[in-house]
Amino acid sequence: MVLAASTNAPQDPNIATRDHCIFAFAVLHSHLTGNPSPIPNFPDSRCALFVTWNTLSGGGHWKLRGCIGTLEPKQLHRALHDYALNSSLRDHRFSPIRFKELPSLQCKVSLLARFEKGSGWQDWTVGVHGIIIHFTDPDPDARGARRTATFLPDVAPEQGWNQQQAVDALIRKAGYNGPIGPSLRDAISLDRYQSTIASITYDEFIAVLQQKQKQQQLEAAEEEQIEASSPSSRDVRLRVAA
Repeated sequence: MVLAASTNAPQDPNIATRDHCIFAFAVLHSHLTGNPSPIPNFPDSRCALFVTWNTLSGGGHWKLRGCIGTLEPKQLHRALHDYALNSSLRDHRFSPIRFKELPSLQCKVSLLARFEKGSGWQDWTVGVHGIIIHFTDPDPDARGARRTATFLPDVAPEQGWNQQQAVDALIRKAGYNGPIGPSLRDAISLDRYQSTIASITYDEFIAVLQQKQKQQQLEAAEEEQIEASSPSSRDVRLRVAA
């Protein structure tokens, strides 16, 4: 599958676009149908990224169905292919996405940038920054285990969390189950980052494929018409036939 770019404008490889989401959907669709993987139609670069799949709930809201990514910059073409599959099939919190679920899905691609060291657990802005926390597990049985976890910039506002609620939820995500208080929060080392996010639904993905198919059919018909009306092309065909 070769995907046509959705725009002719130059693309900044560090900004998430619909093309990234279309590619991720195409990767999953091809995998589930046993077809060859698509060819990327956007510039390659090195960046950190996450791929998120949401499913439409009965109440008309998007519900998380899988999310996996990397905080280490990687080559975008290869990484987006791999994490499109990892997040949809290998997120241990969920069962693998099945083909029949595709019509209910939304895909979000986040490209991460501007990593900075925060001066404390409150040194970030809800809705602007994603955060990474690092802390030592205070439980004596943990034997000084280091714990870390991250939330993308859109998680806290989507959940309606303030800073403390988001950090406390992230502490739980890191695997710590003990009491959370001021001393634990103050011991946290926090990194913040920003990201660009693009998303599409399965219906939008299918519409793009149908538009591409129609464009290919028109181009093929135009080429046939030009070839049929060209004397030189007729001569060539006659010489080949002879």
